[in-house]
Amino acid sequence: MPERIIRRMTMEDLDAVLAIEEACFARPWTRADYEGELTRNRAARYLVAVEDGRIAGFAGAWIILDESHITNIAVAEEFRRRGIGHEMTLALLQYLSNLGAVYTTLEVRESNAAAQGLYTGLGFIRVGRRKRYYEDNGEDAFIMVCDKLPPPDPDFTEPETVYEP
Repeated sequence: MPERIIRRMTMEDLDAVLAIEEACFARPWTRADYEGELTRNRAARYLVAVEDGRIAGFAGAWIILDESHITNIAVAEEFRRRGIGHEMTLALLQYLSNLGAVYTTLEVRESNAAAQGLYTGLGFIRVGRRKRYYEDNGEDAFIMVCDKLPPPDPDFTEPETVYEP
């Protein structure tokens, strides 16, 4: 069985993350986008799945107070159908809960039945539609929300996280 870990994304992961990003998305984010997310956006948190020493996928979200929004989830094609997307999404939901989120939202392409199935299986429900959301082809996005995050880990700490008393 392959060794897999899910951990915080670092700047050293960007070459692999960008390769996955470019292979998975019609309008990929740039290196500058990810550098900004990792260094300047205090609301952003990103995870990577590492299997046998290789970045297999990544997931990210923004969190503000008790609200969170999943920005992207992607798995490299050679690592698909191994449960990595499911495992990363679960880890991201736990992370968001640990940081104080009580729900999360995301957009997913209307045509992406596989992703919709993953999200539905994790407790997301479809609550709306964004018409012509995707710039590459004008496809609609479904808005999905999950308010069934796992309970926060009481021992979770993270130095850069700001907590108000």
